[in-house]
Amino acid sequence: MTAPVVHSLREQIREHILEGIISGRWQPGERIVERRIATELEVSQTPVREALRELESLRLIESAPNKGVRVRNLTAADLEESYPVRAGLEAIAAELAAERLAGDCSALESHVSALYEADRHTDGTAQVRHTVAFHRELVRAAGNSVLLHTWEGLGIEVFTALSIRWLGTVQQSYAEEHEELVQAFRRRDPRIAEIVKAHVLGCAPRHEG
Repeated sequence: MTAPVVHSLREQIREHILEGIISGRWQPGERIVERRIATELEVSQTPVREALRELESLRLIESAPNKGVRVRNLTAADLEESYPVRAGLEAIAAELAAERLAGDCSALESHVSALYEADRHTDGTAQVRHTVAFHRELVRAAGNSVLLHTWEGLGIEVFTALSIRWLGTVQQSYAEEHEELVQAFRRRDPRIAEIVKAHVLGCAPRHEG
């Protein structure tokens, strides 16, 4: 039996704050009070400060002297910036994982099945969760820890959720386009890196001007 994953206190606090930003509890421009979170979660302020610093490195919050910490007013352009970087990383991952995924795509297929279900019910939360999980499995299949760590450092899940929540970038069908990626891996398509890259860039939010 595998032991449950134990997240550090800092990670738990970070997830709590992220959930608050994604759910809209804290609106863009609103102040996040370190002391209040510490009291609410019954922890000291140190791990709260560490979690906030991590979220600042993801550019989700910003701090200013004497003004405290606030949720950043992210624009479509801000959200769009991570996509070319992500597309490049996933193209590399696709090349490294091609052989492995050609032989066994089950990890990706389970998320495609879940996406068909989410599309049917227009369940935005599940669409985000399984889209991100699909791409995480793709990157993990590359078997390169540096690549995975860099990819995770982009905060894909948050940016995907925020793109949908704040900008309304909802796609008609998440399942079908991910099914196409699975088929490309299965048939050992020599253009797999290109296909994955185009897919990721196609998911980016669009901004005017």
